Amino acid sequence: MRKTGQPRNGRVILLNKPFGVLSQFTDKGTAGSARATLSDYVAVPGVYPAGRLDRDSEGLLVLTDDGPLQARIANPRFKLEKTYLVQVEGVASDPQLEDLRRGVTLKDGPTRPARVARIAPPDLWPRQPPVRFRKSVPDCWLEITISEGRNRQVRRMTAHVGLPCLRLVRWSVGTWTLDGIPPGTWIDGTL
Repeated sequence: MRKTGQPRNGRVILLNKPFGVLSQFTDKGTAGSARATLSDYVAVPGVYPAGRLDRDSEGLLVLTDDGPLQARIANPRFKLEKTYLVQVEGVASDPQLEDLRRGVTLKDGPTRPARVARIAPPDLWPRQPPVRFRKSVPDCWLEITISEGRNRQVRRMTAHVGLPCLRLVRWSVGTWTLDGIPPGTWIDGTL
């Protein structure tokens, strides 16, 4: 066990998790399932995800072998900010954005206030499979920053205000960002 004041020897990996990949190294699903897992992308022993990113979400997943760091990233008590680029169905109105900024009440209680802004469509890689497109239903992009990490929180927040999520990409966790990391690849991060 590392004593306080000793230098860390831990490792941080920043993975751009593709759509459809489980945020775990093994699939404990039904027998014979062939779902993609982190082991299909990261062959580094002893690292584990610090928090989760849903199978149908993409983007930055931080992995580490440093247990205290893993806890600081994953535990909402530490209020580490995470920023998401979110494509939603519909055009977000000012009142909808204001509701998200104030925090909304979900089934598991009220959320903390979020930072939210409408943004131009970001320059992202094409998603596989592509997001469904409907000519008759407009969509828009939001940048949402939260300091919690409940199960499917951003998706539930946008749905709560009438903006179902079509695509969700986690862009940053604290000071780590996805900038320059292609889908399905990882780089070493710094502690």
